[in-house]
Amino acid sequence: MKCRKCGAVAVIKMQQHKLALCEEHFLEWIPEQTERAIEKYKMFGPEDRILVAVSGGKDSLSLWDVLLRLGYQAEGLYIHLGINGGGYSDSSLGYVERFTAAREGAKFQVVDLKADYGQSVPELARVKHRGRKPCALCGLVKRHIMNRVAYEGGYHAIATGHNLDDEAAVLMQNTLRWQAGYLARQAPVLPSVGRRSPTEPRLARKAKPFVRLYERETAAYAIVRGIEYIYDECPYAVGSTTNFYKELLNQLESHSPGAKLSFYLSFLQAKGKGLFSEPAEILKLNDCQRCGQPTTAPGLCAFCRLWQRMDSG
Repeated sequence: MKCRKCGAVAVIKMQQHKLALCEEHFLEWIPEQTERAIEKYKMFGPEDRILVAVSGGKDSLSLWDVLLRLGYQAEGLYIHLGINGGGYSDSSLGYVERFTAAREGAKFQVVDLKADYGQSVPELARVKHRGRKPCALCGLVKRHIMNRVAYEGGYHAIATGHNLDDEAAVLMQNTLRWQAGYLARQAPVLPSVGRRSPTEPRLARKAKPFVRLYERETAAYAIVRGIEYIYDECPYAVGSTTNFYKELLNQLESHSPGAKLSFYLSFLQAKGKGLFSEPAEILKLNDCQRCGQPTTAPGLCAFCRLWQRMDSG
């Protein structure tokens, strides 16, 4: 297999693109595709400060690496959730630390849920979810912390490593159930100005620069680039609904290369034509009485209500 650009030995064949590339050209192609997505969906500009949510996995570390290579002011944020008694989270943090140490000028900060708030995600789950997987709870915690850090640090946007496989799986799940609200909200970039926050700077813009890249491509980038990342999946994600839909889409992709990309891009085109438009009314936002962050609920936000239950329990 030869590189389509130079004829050298290819390191990856991307059948959905009818493209094979050598190491040099593949390491050029990924940043080029990322930059195209950033510009196409107006995610952020060269002068913006970007907060990259890093987990120690291939997608987030590859994204951070690409943004740094492209010259963006990208700094990392690792949220230590205390998973598996801290073991899994400590291991993930180690990969972030080694990544940062290998790149001059790279900076990141850590928010330790247990140290800063008093309870880890598993501990919170035992009270709130009574033994069920804490994935929804984990999402609530991470969204709150990312918004707080982005606002307090003066960042213009939060960048996450969601890839095409992630987005297509969520899209499939929401489409099968015709979750109109979720379909209306799903996008490569969620602006801080919109229906939920018309003039609210405390709700940071969230961007997904890898949204058009397959998971296989981001994994290959990490390997070819020499990025060490944690291979083990979060123990709570094993058997998750999202992974189930990913498996279904992988079967479809094996029979019809490019199906995932076509599925997602066709959705964005339909959405652009108004097929999944959001309701016209604007939700009123209140200041949480405890943390001050915006919330649609009166009194306390969902995050602070969670801690209030922990304090009273």
